[in-house]
Formats: sequence, C-alpha cells, structure tokens
Amino acid sequence: PDCRLTTAAEKQKNSGFFCDEQGYLSLVGHILENGRLKGDRTNTGVLSLFGAQVRYSLRDQFPLLTTKRVFWRGILEELLWFIRGSTNSKELSEKGVKIWDANGSRNFLDNLGFTDREEGDLGPVYGFQWRHFGAEYTDMHADYTGQGVDQLQKVIDTIKTNPEDRRIIMCAWNPKDLPRMALPPCHALCQFYVCDGELSCQLYQRSADMGLGVPFNIASYSLLTYMIAHITRLKVWPVHSLSPLSHHMIYIFLICPFSRLQREIRPFPKLRILRKVEKIDDFRTEDFEIYDYNPHPTIKMKMAV
Repeated sequence: PDCRLTTAAEKQKNSGFFCDEQGYLSLVGHILENGRLKGDRTNTGVLSLFGAQVRYSLRDQFPLLTTKRVFWRGILEELLWFIRGSTNSKELSEKGVKIWDANGSRNFLDNLGFTDREEGDLGPVYGFQWRHFGAEYTDMHADYTGQGVDQLQKVIDTIKTNPEDRRIIMCAWNPKDLPRMALPPCHALCQFYVCDGELSCQLYQRSADMGLGVPFNIASYSLLTYMIAHITRLKVWPVHSLSPLSHHMIYIFLICPFSRLQREIRPFPKLRILRKVEKIDDFRTEDFEIYDYNPHPTIKMKMAV
C-alpha cells in the first residue's frame, strides 16, 4: 500500500486506512481525538470509531508492535489452539497463556447461564467454527472429527486448486451458535487473496479493542497468513488487517496507558519457519522463530470482562 501521505490525518481523511505501526498509533490518536463515547457490554464505557482500516506489509517483516512488548508466545499458542479446533481455555492456561481464563471462569459462565457447563468450556467459539462450522456442539471434550465444515482446510485446498476464487473466506460468526458462546467472535471473518504467487489476507473485526486485542489480532492473522503461504508454497503479500468497516474502540480506563505509546517506533521483527511443514495441523510451537525483536517495555493493560 502507498504509505507516503504526509500526515496521519491525511491518511484517514483521504484514503480511510493507515499503514504499519505508525498506522496503528495514528488510529489510536484518531480515536482519542474523534471517537464517540458509547456504552458497552462491560459497562466500562468506550471511545468508539467505525470503519477504519490499517494495512500491514508482510514482506521481510512481521508486524509485532514495538512501541510496547507484545506477548508473542501467547499469540502463537492461541493460534495453534484455534487450529486444533479446541474450545478448552484450560489447555492454554496450562501453557502459561491466561488470556481466556476470565471468560472460561466458573463465575463468568454462571453469569451467562451456563451453570451446567464445565469450567474452561468456552462453547462453540473460534476453533470450533474454523474446523467444524455447522456441527452440533456438545462440550469441549467431544470428538468432532468429520463433523461440520472444515473452513480452514477448505481455504487451503481452494488456494491450492483454484487460487483465483473470490470465495476464499473463513467465518467465525455463526448466528445459530452465538447464544452458546462464552464470547461472540471479535475477529469475525477473514478473506484470502492470491495474485502473482503471493498471498494476502483481509480481516474484518466486529469489535476491535485497540489496547489488548488488536495487537494480538494483527500478529495472529499475519502468522496464519505465513503458515498458509508456507503450506501452499506462496510468498506473503501485504496483509490487510485490522479490517475495513469495523468497530474500533478504546476503553475509557485505558486512556492513560495509551499515552505511553508515544515512543519511538522501531523496525518490525522477522519471522522464520524452521522446518518444512505440509499440513496445517502439523505445525508445532517450536517451528517458529521471531528474531530482531527489540520492543519498548510492556505497558500493562487490564481486560474488561
């Protein structure tokens, strides 16, 4: 994408999208300056903006934000958890990744009316929809092999056999299953695009928490694009993330922590896949290496539950 517009304001005004980490920071500033105050599910209050887009290039870089340290291992483990089709938050927690603990807690599930559901069972969330869309969900322990539509594998197969298809889409938003989910999908839909041997991904988010969720989502869908490109023997092209036409927001209580993002932007790190992998299910944690990552220190931000 052309990132040569002179100011962030011009980027938003003239094109509706931002680019790379400066784009992320410019969008944060735009929300702080122009966002509308709205209520939300958590009764926290948010500054809200609808319809912005940020684009990240994957050529010779991996978009892991540098103005604050981002939890790379958590991103990797969560994506592999999605790919396995798991809906058990305890699987992540046992690996030291606690990002789903609150939504799978006894108190949270009981408050949603899931009093008979085992703690940690998130319901038919992302992984289930990616790998078993349309199947009947029972619990997090059931074997759903061969049930529903394996959207992720269908994406890979279509890229291999019909790369010009305009229907290479994976959707986590299943209206039938929404009432049974601990949390409806925030990153709801992605579309893949192949041109001249290069793979690109565009993500749509119905809700984009700029503090905690979005830095994860940027890296997660970039990583997924790298993985699919690796399997299908394509190069990576710019990934179009966070998404056009989505609801970006900043929680009111995070406004002060965001002020610390006024730091010097450093070069994005790089990603290396360490062995040849043929199938999406065969990727392991140790297959990936992030190098040349030199971020500023972590900025603590609390999740609104």
